[in-house]
Amino acid sequence: MTPIYTALAVLVTFIWGVNFTFIAWGLESFPPLMLTALRFFFTAVPLVFFLKPPKFNRTLFIYAIGTFVMQYAFVFTAMHLGASAGLTALLLQIQIFITVLLAYFILGEAVSRMQIIGMLVGVLGLSVIALNLGGDMPLAGFVCILIAAIGWSFGNIASKQASTQATQQGSDGAIISSNTGRNKASALSALTLVVWGGLIACVILTLSSLIFETEAWQLATFTEASLKSWLSLGFIVYVSTLIGFGLWAHLLSQNTASKVMPFALLVPVFGMTTSVLLTGEVVTWWKMLAMILILSGLVLANIKMKLGIKRQPI
Repeated sequence: MTPIYTALAVLVTFIWGVNFTFIAWGLESFPPLMLTALRFFFTAVPLVFFLKPPKFNRTLFIYAIGTFVMQYAFVFTAMHLGASAGLTALLLQIQIFITVLLAYFILGEAVSRMQIIGMLVGVLGLSVIALNLGGDMPLAGFVCILIAAIGWSFGNIASKQASTQATQQGSDGAIISSNTGRNKASALSALTLVVWGGLIACVILTLSSLIFETEAWQLATFTEASLKSWLSLGFIVYVSTLIGFGLWAHLLSQNTASKVMPFALLVPVFGMTTSVLLTGEVVTWWKMLAMILILSGLVLANIKMKLGIKRQPI
């Protein structure tokens, strides 16, 4: 990856790490499914009226359901059930390893031996959390985050497929030949994917909230919500979703998933640090051990190796 792509990857992971604290603040006033639905309503509106809709196919729906509906509905629910912001950010990173494996089996992307070792070390870190369930990470929250990680992984693969297809063609269907043209098309297709995918997610999540959180749908919920919760929703929508996911989709369209995804291991570092500083989360020895193992996995997974294992895409 080039230095600019590396810098963008670090920036996105910082935004997503801090975002877990803002989610916790948003949940102080809104139930989880409603907060997720509001997130994607404001993500889609008003941009959906200005961006040409992408081709509505299976890839778009997998992206919307996996990345937006499954990931965030279950992450928000996990935190509502008692999972701390720092541990949620840490455990969710299992999606990195799932994504790399999916990229190998579905897209045929190469995976080096060192990347495999890095993933195994990272899994050891995640296992430390699994052995210390309770308190900051209840069992129900743990299960919810695992489901969220699986959804995000499939969404990552769908995002790469959709962005790559859109980048190869211009608005008139012609092949784009210049690097500038490819980059502009990629950035636009990434934003379009996030906005229209958010609209699909908003519809599904709103219906789910109306069914499971019926009592919350009253005027008092919105009028009595704290300013901190509304400002947190604003950060979640405009910084974490529009900027964060737009940049991430662009990175995946310009680089292999096995190169981009390991950077997401920085999310729990920023997430844990912010949670400790702003919410008072307690750092224990096993949390530090898990963090060290995951960071070690990140370093190993990013060591360049010439030899790798590659599979034909399906």
